[in-house]
Amino acid sequence: MTTRKLNSTDSHGNGEASLPCSRPDNGFSDSLTLFHSEKAVQELLQQTPIQHTDDHLIEFSEALRTVAKALKQAAEGKAFAQAEAAEWKRRFELERAQNQQLQHKGKSPGECNGDINTQQMENSTNQPMLRNEANEQSENCCTNGLCSHEILHDGETDSHAKAVQNKMMRKASFKLSWWCKGDISDQHKHDIVSFERGNITAAGRSSKQISLKWESSPQTVLVMTKPNSTSVQILCADMIRWMKEHKKLNIYVEPRVMGELLSESSYFNFVQTWKDEKEILSLHTKVDLVVTLGGDGTVLWAASMFKGPVPPIVSFSLGSLGFMTPFHSEQYRDCLDSILKGPISITLRHRMQCHVIRDAAKNEYETEEPILVLNEVTIDRGISSFLANLECYCDNSFVTRVQGDGLILSTTSGSTAYSLGAGGSMVHPQVPGILFTPICPHSLSFRPLILPEHVTIRVQVPFNSRSPAWASFDGKHRKQLAAGDALVCSMAPWPVPTACQIDSTSDFLRSIHDGLHWNLRKTQSVDGPRDL
Repeated sequence: MTTRKLNSTDSHGNGEASLPCSRPDNGFSDSLTLFHSEKAVQELLQQTPIQHTDDHLIEFSEALRTVAKALKQAAEGKAFAQAEAAEWKRRFELERAQNQQLQHKGKSPGECNGDINTQQMENSTNQPMLRNEANEQSENCCTNGLCSHEILHDGETDSHAKAVQNKMMRKASFKLSWWCKGDISDQHKHDIVSFERGNITAAGRSSKQISLKWESSPQTVLVMTKPNSTSVQILCADMIRWMKEHKKLNIYVEPRVMGELLSESSYFNFVQTWKDEKEILSLHTKVDLVVTLGGDGTVLWAASMFKGPVPPIVSFSLGSLGFMTPFHSEQYRDCLDSILKGPISITLRHRMQCHVIRDAAKNEYETEEPILVLNEVTIDRGISSFLANLECYCDNSFVTRVQGDGLILSTTSGSTAYSLGAGGSMVHPQVPGILFTPICPHSLSFRPLILPEHVTIRVQVPFNSRSPAWASFDGKHRKQLAAGDALVCSMAPWPVPTACQIDSTSDFLRSIHDGLHWNLRKTQSVDGPRDL
């Protein structure tokens, strides 16, 4: 990606425009000549005491500045187009490699056709096909539901991962389907709008809940815990002992937890862990279920371990609020026993995929690795005393210029987090969308937005910004965005499936009532004046 940039003028308009001159990509054959011409005009204005030509020279200088501004805008647009083209090329190469791999094994690339989310997959046709490696030769895709084949694979394999996987027992497979009380057929009506006899009508709606049914028994569980908590350590040891002795499960834990268990007793020698980043990348091919002991932060940490597909997560509440932790630790045996038997209701929580594109990058290979967020990405002014200055685009259409403390791009799962504190709305986690919430904007008319989940949002620091911006992803991995840098966000194809205690809606309403005391008020007294 070849980038061309222009140094912005200062607040008095006295800066110089450094224009590209290597080749006429923008329709100007010799932009360096324009630069020298403008500089010569400025010198002439300062030195030549001819009054009758001053107006013409000033007019000519202003015209050159307009040309320089147009060149800058064209260079910025070209840089973004090159970055986007490189990303689509990377996705195409990845899908082509996978298709060749499938054909080599005797399968057609279009064999699995299920959807996790109909709209999400229709707008992500270039994403790698999701399937379950461990069952690719023995399991058939379901036609009326959502299969684990389409969730637990990110299209990447290597010899080391295969060697480790062969030593493990087969990974459990499951089926996801749309379930509704009283709906015996277990079918999901995909038609939302019908057109019959010239009349457009909405299809019949009913409350649907995604249900997970195990097709083979889970065999491997990953346990992740909140650090620096004695009560959590005791519960973790007791839970692992119970799962091993009563359920005969293979247990994975973090290296930190492994050390804590072994320091307590040598009984936990059967527990497994990982050693490096390479083993973490292949973790989703081994783990059937993830159990978290902590709060929402532990769920965020567990989701961040999986850069692609995520196994179902069962979260026990041992934190403060717990919008994503519906289960109580006191009844963990009954909860896990019910979940391991199935079926269970789950919530598919969408994640955002964020790319930082540097203006200084010389080609597409210098772009940084994408970052997945479950809650939100925040772009703020950091420690600077100046207002954040951010240009926002939605699918290349200009949205607005943010001037304030910053901007929050949030998933619907993150609508009860930072976005809520900045004035954003609370949104049901099953609603697909991206929340566009300003942080303390210096404008009375700047209200939050909710955008559809299929759009791509680009936030760029303009060249005339007085200070850089800072981006943080789920509160971590803080990165500086200099002038010309951009952050591109879109919905990731790998959601985070979290188990429900009852169902998605009941759990969501319970969390905002118990956690936020939403609309808690004393009931009006029944005795008093009444309308006659």
